[in-house]
Amino acid sequence: MEALKQHVLPVLQSRGIQVPSYARTGAPGVLHLGLGAFHRAHQALVFDALLQAGDLRWGVLGVAMHNPAVADTLAAQDGLYVVQIADHVSTRWQVPGAILGTCVAARERHLVAQAISAAQTRWITLTVTEKGYTPALADLIVEGLAARQQAGLGGLTLASCDNLSHNGDKLKALCLQSAQKQANMPHWIESCCVFPNSMVDRIVPASTPLRRAAAADALGCEDGAALGTEGFWEWVIEDRFCDPGDAACLRQAGVNVVTDVAPFEDAKLRLLNASHSAMACIGAVAGLHVISDGIQNPDIHTFIHDLMTQEVGPQLRRTDWAEYRDALLTRFANPSLQHSVHQIATDSSQKIPQRWVPSVLGAFEKNLSFERLAFAAAAWIRYLRGVDDGNVAYAVNDPMASSLQKIATACGADANQATQVLARLIPIWGEVLPGHRAWVKLIARWLDCINHTGILAALSELNQITARAASARTIHGETRPDSSQSKS
Repeated sequence: MEALKQHVLPVLQSRGIQVPSYARTGAPGVLHLGLGAFHRAHQALVFDALLQAGDLRWGVLGVAMHNPAVADTLAAQDGLYVVQIADHVSTRWQVPGAILGTCVAARERHLVAQAISAAQTRWITLTVTEKGYTPALADLIVEGLAARQQAGLGGLTLASCDNLSHNGDKLKALCLQSAQKQANMPHWIESCCVFPNSMVDRIVPASTPLRRAAAADALGCEDGAALGTEGFWEWVIEDRFCDPGDAACLRQAGVNVVTDVAPFEDAKLRLLNASHSAMACIGAVAGLHVISDGIQNPDIHTFIHDLMTQEVGPQLRRTDWAEYRDALLTRFANPSLQHSVHQIATDSSQKIPQRWVPSVLGAFEKNLSFERLAFAAAAWIRYLRGVDDGNVAYAVNDPMASSLQKIATACGADANQATQVLARLIPIWGEVLPGHRAWVKLIARWLDCINHTGILAALSELNQITARAASARTIHGETRPDSSQSKS
């Protein structure tokens, strides 16, 4: 079977598959750093829509940071790949054409700098994840910006498109720090470049052999970069661009351009991402493989619904958070996604500070329940042991995996000992939570229950306790979310 290439697009179109209708021969106007699945099923589709509408400034040079596999696969396929977009109602296939070329930063650094300094380049976008915001990243960007300045060209819009709070502000700070090494560069960056904050939302599982096999059946050709995603997507970006006209362009493509991204960013991190991390830890320990299997379990569904409703949602500034919650529960149940719990649990030590900690602190401040957040923390500690309740081992993929697993394994079923160490790690939990006695006590209480009854039985017990508390509040005429915690 031949590979997906430019010349097979007319055949795919005859099969009812959406393919690029525009010429893909121009120079890229966007440099994207982080050529993973998320970008290819999110921003690349937005840029594809702009290109389809006749605005040819949005072609992309996709840059893999270290691993050459995806970049080389796409290079062999003329930058083309297929995305299966599925929800509970329908499934369709689309071949976006926005990626006009690829390279690998670790292998071809000079090409990245050349692209940043190219006259036609207008934007740099990034999906490098929380752990990717490093001085090395900033040095790479500033190297290209310096060449751009020396060439007498204007500045760029640099848009971070990931889960890091205030991502644009943090990228700007990194770049300014790197620019201190070169005369006049900090001033040039400040005056010529903009770093809008943004929030992105779409569930994009890692590709699998099954996905690629389904793509081959649909296409009639091989696609080594095939992806699947959901119908829902959201991109909220701050209205700050080098070219002010970009706001109208993005809005036409469905992007939400706003003055303040923070309420959307906060809701996504603390509803979607926090729930995902909780379900990932619970699912891994329970021996469940994908999120859709987990949310079908009544106790997990109740737990996630109540976590968002009672503990997180009331803290948020996004006014439609309840509707967003309901959409999330539907999205989590999408059986087409097959989103691996172990993929989501990756790098948990770096995700927890953004996803759980702000909600716990907010619950303290607003006198809300933090029972379910404590259960999630206990589930994470149990997850670190690397073996599920059926005694099946799994890998813990985390920058701190070695030290965390050593502690969790040494403590074993001793919940108090494990909690005293793992719930007091300041790099993960911050300065306040390790010293909050009620919080640490709740984690130990639920970890002990998980260790002795299994995680699903412990979750059922939690739901029963909180349901009884809610019933008692109703009898006494109270309407505010539960602020009482279970007793050991």
